[in-house]
Amino acid sequence: MKIEEVEGIILSETNYSESSKILNILTKEHNIIGVISKGCRNIKSKLRAVSRKLVYGKFHIYYKENGLSTLISVDIMNSFHHILTDLKTISYASYIIDLVLQVSKQNEEDNLFSLLKATLLKTEEGYGAHILMSIVELKLLDYLGVKPMIDGCSLCGSNKNIVTISSSKGGYICAHCYTDEGMVSDKTIQLVRMFYYVDLEKITKLEVSSHVLKEINLFLEDYYDRYTGLFLKSKKFLKELEKIEQV
Repeated sequence: MKIEEVEGIILSETNYSESSKILNILTKEHNIIGVISKGCRNIKSKLRAVSRKLVYGKFHIYYKENGLSTLISVDIMNSFHHILTDLKTISYASYIIDLVLQVSKQNEEDNLFSLLKATLLKTEEGYGAHILMSIVELKLLDYLGVKPMIDGCSLCGSNKNIVTISSSKGGYICAHCYTDEGMVSDKTIQLVRMFYYVDLEKITKLEVSSHVLKEINLFLEDYYDRYTGLFLKSKKFLKELEKIEQV
């Protein structure tokens, strides 16, 4: 095995033997790789603090292409202090990470790393995690091969007089094709398309009304249920947490 440096983010960790962990790391260079962190569960281990979910840094490893690589050391690039000190923010971040992990198993696109990195860095900077979650959910539908039609009517293709968006019809609906689909606000129609095309790294302002965000989330929840087959415990926990806050 050769020594290699990779830029990555730990997506998940699993205890292995009495003192080690196996880490799933999304990397810039190799997409997802499995890495064993030997002895990291020992109190005095130099790998203990860096062998956890949500670590972003330069990983020095003995790289094995078709098997488990071995962790040597990590140069942390961002400790995500803001995310880790707020329960709700870390819940959003955990769900986004879990979602990216599931998508990465079905698609080895290099852009997944850039998308996740930009999302976590914007969350760390204080941008609304609930809004960033919706943006990521929408963008990931393309990686899953089930992107909704948002460049025109999903039924006739026209980009004129779009009046609503429907998960059951696969995207935008124009006035000519509209029957009894639920209506959404014009702002929701505009932002769904903007969310998909926006470059997260270039965002300097992110403000969305609660009503519009609710409409977008309802669309995305139903769309994921209909077309992706993904069910994540972290999303269920997030929804339960939101219910508690509303009481």
